[in-house]
This record gives sequence, structure tokens and C-alpha cells, in this order.
Amino acid sequence: MLNELGQFALILALFVAAVQTVLPLAGAWRRDSLWMGVGEPAAITQFLLIGFSFAVLIHAFVVSDFSLAVVASNSHTDKPMIYKVSGTWGNHEGSLLLWVTILSLYGAAAAVFGRRLPDTLRARVLGVQGAIGVAFLGFIIFTSNPFARLAAPPLNGSGLNPLLQDLGLAFHPPFLYLGYVGLSMTFSFALAALLEGRVDAAWGRWVRPWTLAAWTFLTVGIALGSWWAYYELGWGGFWFWDPVENASFMPWLISAALLHSAIVVEKREALKSWTILLAILAFGFSVVGAFIVRSGILTSVHAFAVDSARGVYLLMILMVFMGGALTLFSLRARAMQAKGVFSVTSRESALVLNNILLAVAAFVVFFGTLWPLAAEMFFGRKLTVGAPFFNAAFTPFMIALALLLPIGALMPWKRARLGRLVRPLRGVLALALALGALAYAMQTGRSALGPIGLVLAVWLVAGSAVDLWQRLGRGGLAQKARRLVRLPRSDLGRILGHAGFGMTIFGISAMMAWSVEDIRVARVGESFDVAGWQITLEDVRRVQGPNYNAIQGEMTVKRDGREMARLLPEKRVYTVSGMATTEAAISNGVLRDFYLVIGDPQAGGGWAVRTYIKPFANWIWAGALVMALGGALSLSDRRFRVAAGAARTGRARAVAAE
Repeated sequence: MLNELGQFALILALFVAAVQTVLPLAGAWRRDSLWMGVGEPAAITQFLLIGFSFAVLIHAFVVSDFSLAVVASNSHTDKPMIYKVSGTWGNHEGSLLLWVTILSLYGAAAAVFGRRLPDTLRARVLGVQGAIGVAFLGFIIFTSNPFARLAAPPLNGSGLNPLLQDLGLAFHPPFLYLGYVGLSMTFSFALAALLEGRVDAAWGRWVRPWTLAAWTFLTVGIALGSWWAYYELGWGGFWFWDPVENASFMPWLISAALLHSAIVVEKREALKSWTILLAILAFGFSVVGAFIVRSGILTSVHAFAVDSARGVYLLMILMVFMGGALTLFSLRARAMQAKGVFSVTSRESALVLNNILLAVAAFVVFFGTLWPLAAEMFFGRKLTVGAPFFNAAFTPFMIALALLLPIGALMPWKRARLGRLVRPLRGVLALALALGALAYAMQTGRSALGPIGLVLAVWLVAGSAVDLWQRLGRGGLAQKARRLVRLPRSDLGRILGHAGFGMTIFGISAMMAWSVEDIRVARVGESFDVAGWQITLEDVRRVQGPNYNAIQGEMTVKRDGREMARLLPEKRVYTVSGMATTEAAISNGVLRDFYLVIGDPQAGGGWAVRTYIKPFANWIWAGALVMALGGALSLSDRRFRVAAGAARTGRARAVAAE
């Protein structure tokens, strides 16, 4: 009965979403406050209905209700509870229900926190958000019903994919979807502005918090996925340029460009058309990501479904929303004339260049991801586009972006003197080049990637420190400390974001340039050297997990006879699916990771053992977390709330005057 209520709630939410679409949009066109007012309760009601439905599905997984097809296919009674819960979204139907739950959550948040927006703009935002809800609720109800029953329920389920039975993957999809789906708000604001026929500084200020929230969640989600790939798949890498990985990376790049572009709209009322276009494309890339994951057109370890019918439905959603939005954009583009005038050397110009680099980088990833599909469709050739292409084509844009950020952050609006501007950064440049030269001199027979990454990292981190120091003004440390407390959080967040980007660049460069890999057959009790470290295979034993059997190795890492770590890598076989997984054992450190993998027994005796030494690996994810922290700090800036309140006060005064 509870499952039927969950399905009924979804169907009812579809009708509520339709009401949320039609009445507010028609009310905004007619200037009818009563019709426009329907948007708020409809958005909140839609969220409550879908939230109830999602809670029912979680309950079905927790109690192992195998009468539901999705539970029988993706759960098992012996699974640990955390993976029973995360199994809710570890499949196509459940993940799609999570998608629409988060979509309705953003709509409800816009209804509650958007009360300071102009009435017509707010109604149109909620109306567009409702239309997106109609599309995806229709998709889930007609093609991907999570409450489909089995005529003959099995006694036990098939179990979740063992690769997904991991804490990193338990939290990765919710954060990723909070980012993906959050970009629907930027799309709704863009279409609402096009329907209004007006984009001004206030619009730029209103759209920034939603973009910032989506970008921050995407940053955390991508970092969690990369971290999972590093320690779970046993290959020692952090990014494979897999189509599904790229599907999350493209909207991250576009939303980063949108963040910077919206600042120009808010401060200078320039780049209006470009900012609207970015807001449309950001959500478009999110839907492209959903299409890649769920259509089966590209092979990926992360893909949920291989049903072409579902892919066609998603393609139709993409065509309707993107086609309609771009058509409206072309009709309204002339009405969005820029007001601000600026010189070539100005913060506006730096942000334009920033946008170009990020947008082109995103389209490089897009081209590389979909080119194998295009080559097969139009030329009948099967091609693979892998890491060599992406590294060669994508990296130059990130290097240029890293060089630009410290300079652009110090530039004033409208006009800047380049010589005066670069003066505070001369010491930073000298320090970065000196450390890069030192790293190049110390390494032997290796590429310049590591030293270049170090130069860029120091340039970004130290440049961020100079940016902060400049904003604290003149005076002693006590005066600067008082100014630091009063400094806008958005400025602190931006500085942290740029510094985190530098940390991630260094971690990636160091790991790719200075990693050590050793693959061999080792016998129990045998020791071997890897880059001056002594690795010993102490023992190999069989262990029993909650829902798997494993071969566990016990290995020690020593330096000059002193034990530095004792690690337990495993080779697991899950009893239900029969699938084998590799569980690497990692000793994490600030300077390096020791990464050990045990493989299969060998015919001549001994065990296959892989050893990786990964320098500065954790700086990759530490940098991502610092970027996300910067986003969260900027999001807490009271300037957004004060400005919105001032806008509402101004409207009230205008109405009173009339």
C-alpha cells in the first residue's frame, strides 16, 4: 500500500507541476497577481509530494521489499545498511527520482527565498522550473517507474553493483545532482529574464547565489567521484576522461564561467547576452550529461542504462528546452544592450578572457567526448578518444587561466595601468620561477610537467595571498586584522577558490610527473625495493566480509629499517553477483601516498603485487575542498541578502509613490 501511495504522489506531483507551469506564466503575462501567487504553494506542494515518494522508495530499500523490481535488482538482505540506503540512487530509476526530488527542492527554495524578487520575474522563474518538473516527472512515470511491481517477488535480491558499495559513491551522486539540477535555476532565471525583456544589475545579483550553490555542490561531487576512482578501482589514477566523468565536468566549467560573467552584469551591466547564453548552456550540458549516462550511446563504468527509448525521451527534453530557450534568446538579444564601457586593460576584459578560456575548454571536452559517436554515425569508423587527446588539447587553456587569475583579481573596473598592477606580483613571479627551477634541477630524466605545475600553483596561491593583503589596505597588523574581519565574504571566498585551484593544479602535475609504479610477483615473506622504500609481503589470508569473501594481503612499508606503514590490500568476490573487485590499501600523507594492490595467485607461486608511490596526491582533493569552501563562504555573504532587501524596499517605496 505504501508503495502505491508513493507512485500516486508522483502522479499528483506531475499535475501540480503542470499547474505551477501554466498559471504563474499566464499570470505574469496578464499581470494577474492571483494567478502569479499560485506558483509558491504549487512549488512547495510539488516538493512535499516528490519528497514523500522518495522517502517511500528509501523505506523499500531499507526493509528489502523485493516486490519492487528496482529493489530486487539493486539490493540484497546481507548488504550493510548504508549501502541499502545509497542503493536507492545506485540505479537508473532511483537516481532519476533523486534528480526530480532535488529539482523540486530548488523550486521550493526559489518560492521561499525568492519573495524579494519582482512579482513577475518570480512567477516566471517558478513557471519555467515547473515546466522542467513536468518534463522529468513525465520521463520517470512513463519510462522509468521506480514503483513497478514484480508478479512473483524473489526471496532475495540481486545485490547492488559491488563497485557502488562504497562510502564515496554513497555521497557522490547526491552532491553531483545538487550541482547538476541546481543549474536548472540559472536556466529558469535566464528564461524569466528573456520573457521579461530585461537584464540588469539586480538580475546579475539574483542569479549569482544559485549559480554559486550549484557550482559548489558540483565541485564536491566531482571531487568525491575522483577520490572514489583513485582508491576503489585499483589503477592508481584519479581521472580517466570517461564520458560520464566528462559529463559532470562540462557544466562545472560553464558554471564557473557563468559565475564570473554574472559579476560583470552586476557591477557594470555588461556581457548581458553572453551571461544569459551561459546560463542556458550550463543547464543544457547537465541534460546532455543525463543523456550520456542513461541512453547507452557511450560505454562507461558509470552508466546506468542502455535503453535507447529512454535516450530518445531525454533527447526530446533537450531539444525542446534548448531549442525554445535559444530561439527566445535570438529574438530578445537586441534588447540586452550593454551599458558599461571598459578598456582592454580592465577587470571586465580579464573576466571576458576568463570566460573565453573556460567556455572553449568545455567545448574541447564536449568534442572529445562525442567525437567517437559522430565518427561512427557519419563515417562508419570506431574511434577512441582518450587521455592523450584531452591532456594535449585541454591543458593549455587551464595554464592560461591559471596565469590570468592573479592579475585579473587585482585589476580595477573600467581601466587599469598594467605596469602599476603587476608591481605587487613581481615577488610572487620570482618565487614561483625560483621554486620551479629548483624542482626542475632536482628531478632527473623527467618531464617539465611537475615544475610547471609547481610554478602555476605558487603563482596562484601566493597571488591570492597578495590579493588578500592588498584588500586589507595600509597600516599595521592590528588594523589589517580588523579589516580582515569586515572584509566581504564573497572576496574571501574568491581568494580561497583561486588558491584551491592552484593546490589542485599542483597535485595533478606532481602526481602525473613524479609517480613511481612497480608491478611484480612477490612471495610471502619476500621484500623488495621501490624508489628507496622496502615493501614486504608479510602474509596472505582469506577473510569473510558481510556480503563478500576476500583474499587479504598484509604488507609493510619501511625506510632504513623503520616501519612507516602496515597495509591490508584485498581482492574481494561478492557472493551474490560473483563479481570481483580490487580494494587498494593506501597510506595517505601530505607529501606522498603509498598505494598497494594485491592481485591473483601466480602459477609458479607468489602473488601479483602492484606498488604505487603517489606524491602530493591528496592535494588534488584538498584543493577541490578549498574551492568548495570558498564557494560556500561566498554564498554566505550578507551582501546578497541586504541587496535583495534593499530592492524590495525600493519597490515598496515606488508603489507608495504611485
